[in-house]
Amino acid sequence: LLSVLQAQLDTLLQEEAAINYNCSLTGEALDGGNKAVILQTHKDVGERLSDLASQGLPLQPEENDQLDLMMEIEGLRKSIHNLGTIVTTNAVASQTEVSGDGLEQCVVGQLATVIISTRDKSGGLCKTGNAIISAEVCTPGGSVADGEIVDLKNGTYEFQYTVKKEGNFSLALRLYDQHIKGSPFQLKVTTNSPGSRSRQKGVRRGGSLFSTPKKKVNPIEDDLIFRIGTKGRNKGEFTNLQGVAACSEGKILIADSNNQCVQIFSNTGEFHSRFGVRGRSPGQLQRPTGVAVHPNGDIIIADYDNKWVSIFSSEGKYKAKLGSGRLMGPKGVSVDQNGHVIVVDNKACTVFIFQPSGKLVTKFGSRGNGDRQFAGPHFAAVNNNNEIIITDFHNHSVKVFNADGEFLLKFGSNGEGNGQFNAPTGVAVDVNGNIIVADWGNSRIQVFDGSGSFLSYINTAADPLYGPQGLALTSDGHVVVADSGNHCFKVYRYLQ
Repeated sequence: LLSVLQAQLDTLLQEEAAINYNCSLTGEALDGGNKAVILQTHKDVGERLSDLASQGLPLQPEENDQLDLMMEIEGLRKSIHNLGTIVTTNAVASQTEVSGDGLEQCVVGQLATVIISTRDKSGGLCKTGNAIISAEVCTPGGSVADGEIVDLKNGTYEFQYTVKKEGNFSLALRLYDQHIKGSPFQLKVTTNSPGSRSRQKGVRRGGSLFSTPKKKVNPIEDDLIFRIGTKGRNKGEFTNLQGVAACSEGKILIADSNNQCVQIFSNTGEFHSRFGVRGRSPGQLQRPTGVAVHPNGDIIIADYDNKWVSIFSSEGKYKAKLGSGRLMGPKGVSVDQNGHVIVVDNKACTVFIFQPSGKLVTKFGSRGNGDRQFAGPHFAAVNNNNEIIITDFHNHSVKVFNADGEFLLKFGSNGEGNGQFNAPTGVAVDVNGNIIVADWGNSRIQVFDGSGSFLSYINTAADPLYGPQGLALTSDGHVVVADSGNHCFKVYRYLQ
């Protein structure tokens, strides 16, 4: 290729020299003023220019017509053909069960065993092996055990492990990266002799580290206390519920987005009231997405389509709006300890902080994946230090800022493992500073400490979530979450 281009360049340079020579010759003839010389030059230069014009010089670089890479691949093809086989199993994590002495307790330095019995989606026992199972005994700081999975080739697997130190740990068992029913389990490791260990009589529900213990040993129970709602437009029914709030008076507020209203329930799930149902009343809601309760009792609602935040009295009477003309698509709202209203603008990828009067205190954030940037942020919560916690939906992370909007920390990455997210949405903070996050794409609820270290899950296995949105802590210490895909809200046990 290089020689072809060089030959073309040489030709062009020669023709350029010929053109320059003819130009010089013509100039000299004209300067001399002798008509005979001009006529002769006209004849000579005309012939040369005709020759140059007939050359047909290429306007674009040329290259070889063909360039081939010749490889001998027959032997390689035979090797690849025999490289492996496709292995399938119909086992699913939500139906698979675990049992054994090593599920709840074991002794430091001694081999413990957990039996994993895989089942298909209808609950039937699987009869073949080859499923990919992983197991981990850990604390928020990392793994504390050595172990291996033994495939018995009959649909049953053994996890054999030893723990290096005593304490209370989390035993996570996964099938194809999905938590097996009841996982993660609570594991107590002691220095007692084997004879002092009590034998487990059945398969025990693992639950979250924060769930209230149950008396019954039932593998399909989870932390769910109750669920309220079906799809519809009547009282106690929802169409695309989004934000959730709870107040000290023992009430749960739900932003019922497509029904254009807010519905209010007691902590025990009894319908109380609703306001904003379609109409032409002042402050008519268009698409309520976030809801919060101000310490003075006012109800604050992010209205995505109206592009402002509406303020109603505790009885549902419209009072005022803020952010009009500034907001592009408010999604979540919260209230800090100064009574300021925090608004997460999903479209603008910006967090606004207003006084209740509507005066802007500050704003921060822009579109991007940097520490102070967002990609479709959703909801906000405020901890006891007046720090603002934001779920960054498309960046699959949670970010924490101080009251002035200065970045403090972030945690999370895209995935299905502990501490990872597939588009986080709702967020709440307990009195100890632990952060509870609704993991929308993974349809689960995760719990972190204040520094972002993974602690546990709320156990939702028996009645799985489907695209959870807003999340809050009730005044009696439970977790309430908008289960948007199932058109209901659910209340779970959560021990603070």
